[in-house]
Amino acid sequence: MRNNIYQMNKIKSISLMFPLYKDRNTVRLMIKKSLNVLKKLKIKSEIIIVDDGCPQKSGNLAKEIAKKYTNIKVFFHKKNLGYGAAIRTGLKRCKHDWIFFTDGDDENDVNNIFRLLKVRKDHDLIITYRYKKKYSVRRIVISWIYNKIVRLIFNIKFRDISNASRLVNKKLIQNIKLKSTSSFIGAELVVSAQLAGYKIGEIGVIHFSSGRAGSIVSFKNILLTFKDMFLLFVGTFVKRFC
Repeated sequence: MRNNIYQMNKIKSISLMFPLYKDRNTVRLMIKKSLNVLKKLKIKSEIIIVDDGCPQKSGNLAKEIAKKYTNIKVFFHKKNLGYGAAIRTGLKRCKHDWIFFTDGDDENDVNNIFRLLKVRKDHDLIITYRYKKKYSVRRIVISWIYNKIVRLIFNIKFRDISNASRLVNKKLIQNIKLKSTSSFIGAELVVSAQLAGYKIGEIGVIHFSSGRAGSIVSFKNILLTFKDMFLLFVGTFVKRFC
């Protein structure tokens, strides 16, 4: 039944991409799940992995596993450039018609790809919101405040702009210029796509905690995120009124 859905919607090829940073404990599982998902799809596909200067050498482990497969490619940043930079590198390296990307920590199940593909037909970008959040109160509060601010200043109505799992048309990526190096990259993608007139959808997914929330909501990362947010706000303001 699933394969009929993909054939009906004319999915010709897909790239599955995720970045790595301190994800050595999950990289094998992520690759295994990704291979299983792509096998079920039965279309032209690839797995793109970006090691963002991971101190645990997660990319080396991924590269070792990739030797057994022709459709897995691993790319490296010599030093840690930031989550957004890793996502931008991965998106640039993806060559297929559609791109599904998520994080390398297995917080978002790669099997969510089936749900996103099912509603792909009338959209250029599909994002996800977390309808069951299994992590700390602190992180939930910070996420709520962050989403509230982004919705307010960019006039968007999506529930959760920061969740990792997304499905995007390669043509959209080629037609917008992403600049964020922080976790703001997800919001920038949505805002830029909306301003460019692309159709965006949103569906709910279950989210599991990896136990590494501390680095995600660290003071440094929050500052970098708000820096990228400010730069995008200034850029969109200039485009609208100048």
